[in-house]
Amino acid sequence: MLHPLADDPSLLTIPELHNKIQDLSSKYFKTTNPQVQEQIATFIEIYKQEVAIKEAKQQNELQQNGNLELDKLIKVS
Repeated sequence: MLHPLADDPSLLTIPELHNKIQDLSSKYFKTTNPQVQEQIATFIEIYKQEVAIKEAKQQNELQQNGNLELDKLIKVS
């Protein structure tokens, strides 16, 4: 999901995304304007989706690297 006012979240690291989510969450609860809360919630969802994508990709890379290392340990003669 992209928003016309959002920067490209794929350019951010996982810690940066978590910081943005935390910052927006605090702003969400500070405002009482429902329209502003809706927009903030949209951005939070965008960043959460990007975190999920990056963490899944990172986990997949770790699993692939782990399997390659195990293959080096097993010697078939």
